[in-house]
Amino acid sequence: MSGAHGRPAVERGRGFEIVLIAVYALFALSATARSVTQILRDLMAAPVAYSLSLLAAVTYIAVALALIRHGRRSSLARALCLVELAGVLVVGTLTVLDPQLFPDATVWSVYGQGYGYVPLLLPLVALAYMALAGRRAERPEERAR
Repeated sequence: MSGAHGRPAVERGRGFEIVLIAVYALFALSATARSVTQILRDLMAAPVAYSLSLLAAVTYIAVALALIRHGRRSSLARALCLVELAGVLVVGTLTVLDPQLFPDATVWSVYGQGYGYVPLLLPLVALAYMALAGRRAERPEERAR
């Protein structure tokens, strides 16, 4: 199906998914730049924190790729979002309870405070979106409309 001017039309209902992919790609770029800079600058200053920032970057990259390749019904994307959420909650809680554990901030420190709490909200929004997409797919009468 083609849209105006012969360009392919975006699959109906995929607009939010594209925004989600863009946000994950932006965070992948941001977290990768942050972690690589920190690691190259002085890994020994805070090796756990910098490694966790790199883990966050890899997670964002993986979720973006899973959504691009398999879409909102991807079990891989869902599993990766759960891992991401667990990371944000564990690291966020540890940085609140014992800030000395991390001499420098990570992407997930204080639940993503340095990034406007988007690291906490992003997996929740993605999981909710994927759950809703799964429910819609289970109702064939919705497709007939």
